[in-house]
Amino acid sequence: MIDGGQERSYLSYVEYYIRQRHLDFMRITYPTAIVLLAVSRGFRYGFDIMDASGLASGTVYPILRRLEDAGMLRSRWEATAGAHDEQRPPRRYYQITGTGTRTLSDATDRFPGLAGTLGQPDSPLIA
Repeated sequence: MIDGGQERSYLSYVEYYIRQRHLDFMRITYPTAIVLLAVSRGFRYGFDIMDASGLASGTVYPILRRLEDAGMLRSRWEATAGAHDEQRPPRRYYQITGTGTRTLSDATDRFPGLAGTLGQPDSPLIA
């Protein structure tokens, strides 16, 4: 029988193993690379990423979820009060991790035109 401390340790190992296996098999497609690039350039929430990339919500949100599950992004919800003051739902803000940065570097090598697909936040898209 595993005690509480050993169980947490075991579960941490299992979660780590599953995440590593997921990383090994996660396919980085061009849209996935665009989403990683958008987050790395400061586009932090779903609608912002959709506007910058031109990708549909049915593409962006599943990619964000998979990237977070793979440890390439992390997220946090904004305070409800701020969203309420602006009369909108709370936003989930994303940030790229070290793993995501390395994956983006590999994707930039794989997709040479990737770097020119987005502008900076609050700037027009680069054609």
